[in-house]
Amino acid sequence: MTTATWYLLLGVIVVTIGALRLLTVQDLVARLIALNITGAGSLMVLVSLAARSEPIDPVLSALVITGLVITAAFTATAAVLIRRIEDTPDLEDGEASS
Repeated sequence: MTTATWYLLLGVIVVTIGALRLLTVQDLVARLIALNITGAGSLMVLVSLAARSEPIDPVLSALVITGLVITAAFTATAAVLIRRIEDTPDLEDGEASS
């Protein structure tokens, strides 16, 4: 088994663990972390697919770098949204906001 195959298998395992955690947890921050783990696993799969050929595929390498940037931006945006959702008071007993 080659190194690229090992990384492919490890990436699939990481994606599976992240997806299972994403589906089973209720906390929004834990879901965000699980989504980041799933994304990291998918990027690992892309890296392993890029390393299969002797000159490493530059298109897949560029996709991984782009994915890292998108993941960082998504995580920051989601963290702000989670904070706003958790700081918003619940409207119970028919209270209306003005």
